[in-house]
Amino acid sequence: MLSCDICGETVTSEPDVKAHLIVHMESEIICPFCKLSGVNYDEMCFHIEAAHFEQNTLERNFERINTVQYGTSDNKKDNTLQCGMEVNSSILSGCASNHPKNSAQNLTKDSTLKHEGFYSENLSESRKFLKSREKQSGLTEIKGSIYETTYSPPECPFCGKIEEHSEDMETHVKTKHANLLDIPLEDCDQPLYDCPMCGLICTNYHILQEHVDLHLEENSFQQGMDRVQCSGDLQLAHQLQQEEDRKRRSEESRQEIEEFQKLQRQYGLDNSGGYKQQQLQNMEIEVNRGRMPPSEFHRRKADMMESLALGIDDGKTKTSGIIEALHRYYQNAATDVRRVWLSSVVDHFHSSLGDKGWGCGYRNFQMLLSSLLQNDAYDDCLKGMSIPCIPKIQSMIEDAWKEGFDPQGASQLNNRLQGTKAWIGACEVYILLTSLRVKCHIVDFHKSTGPLGTHPRLFEWILNYYSEGEGNPKVVCTSKPPIYLQHQGHSRTVIGIEEKKNRTLCLLIFDPGCPSREMQKLLRQDIEASSLKQLRKSVGNLKHKQYQILAVEGALSPEEKVARRQASQVFTAEKIP
Repeated sequence: MLSCDICGETVTSEPDVKAHLIVHMESEIICPFCKLSGVNYDEMCFHIEAAHFEQNTLERNFERINTVQYGTSDNKKDNTLQCGMEVNSSILSGCASNHPKNSAQNLTKDSTLKHEGFYSENLSESRKFLKSREKQSGLTEIKGSIYETTYSPPECPFCGKIEEHSEDMETHVKTKHANLLDIPLEDCDQPLYDCPMCGLICTNYHILQEHVDLHLEENSFQQGMDRVQCSGDLQLAHQLQQEEDRKRRSEESRQEIEEFQKLQRQYGLDNSGGYKQQQLQNMEIEVNRGRMPPSEFHRRKADMMESLALGIDDGKTKTSGIIEALHRYYQNAATDVRRVWLSSVVDHFHSSLGDKGWGCGYRNFQMLLSSLLQNDAYDDCLKGMSIPCIPKIQSMIEDAWKEGFDPQGASQLNNRLQGTKAWIGACEVYILLTSLRVKCHIVDFHKSTGPLGTHPRLFEWILNYYSEGEGNPKVVCTSKPPIYLQHQGHSRTVIGIEEKKNRTLCLLIFDPGCPSREMQKLLRQDIEASSLKQLRKSVGNLKHKQYQILAVEGALSPEEKVARRQASQVFTAEKIP
């Protein structure tokens, strides 16, 4: 027969014990000795072993002894069964009298039973009963064998010491831990101590303290587990954050590389070849599309190679005589124009297959230089010079860098222009002209000075540059060179300015993006007003955020050239507010 450690009920087999324990696990578990409840099965087993060790052991011993007697002696069956039932009944009744908290408060002084007193009393009676039964039934040897094979030696619940017999353990507890037991006399009124955490009633303050310490240790262990879990969560969150930061930095790096490569392609610094390579590639495309015969391809290639070898532009993109044609037009027509100022003679150069998309700065320099070469004031510094081709211009800028002009700008372009499609702007044109001893300066219109993002101050500055006072004729052909006009992504050349009868201003501009066939329409005797539309730019047509202009002022002496070279170490431009 097997006994339930929780309620004391006996069953016949281990499967019945498991089924019986499931009932306890599914319902509220109550201690059979002190009526403690509200805990799980494992906690209840620990409670019984710790707090009711002797009661639980004694009860199981009696039940097993009775089982042996019942199975080995038919003659004493009735007597043994009756005696066993009496002993078990005595123990169970004693256990039931071990009151819970709510009943303990209602017990009177005379009827209150203390745990330790109950233990010692029932143990004494049980031993007397066993001795009498042993004398009568002669089961001494049987009981010894059962104890040796079935029961493990009892262990002290206070210090953990192991004794061979329950009597020795009882003696050990009473002698070594008497201060903890503190068994009260029956007639004495002793206070009871409630556990503030589970409600267990203790008769001794020290026992209660040890009991509460167990609760605290359990809570500390749980808090430690929670901290470990929290630490693991923080570590995981940190790892996820690091992974996200790594991906973000990787994506930003990839975007920066793509943007840098895009800028390199845009400004011709992607090592994809220069003027010569692009010219040949585009001519091959024209041949493949049937728009250029092979013979024309070879003829142009030969002319290009000769031009590159000489360093002189082949003149195939040049249109001359436009200033003279405009002078005739304004003299005979343009009734809506009050006055007009034109620059000195200048030729128009447009982009070719070799520099399409990036050569505007070089073409505007060619326009400006064409005007200077026809002006006697610059014969000394430009003596014997011709209009250079684009690769030659790149070489001339590199030579200016080598002289010490604009080292900062040189480093931005890797000190190399030849063989690239690198753009140039007003700064590169400035150092090139200065290296040729041409006096010029840059004016920066860094913000809008009119409504809707317009730049009326720019128009006023150009008017002051070209005008020569009141009382002049309607058309004024000045000796002033054209103006290099730069804005984001493009540059053009200002060759004059109109003043309408309503006092509004309009710039006259050569654009290198305009092909020769359009510019040659201006060479006709009967120029139509619509043909000038490509030249005229009003205030409302120039709305870029910033503009730079480069204006030529004369020639430089060798000493002035040296001074300007030194000044270009920290390059600054005049700013118009």
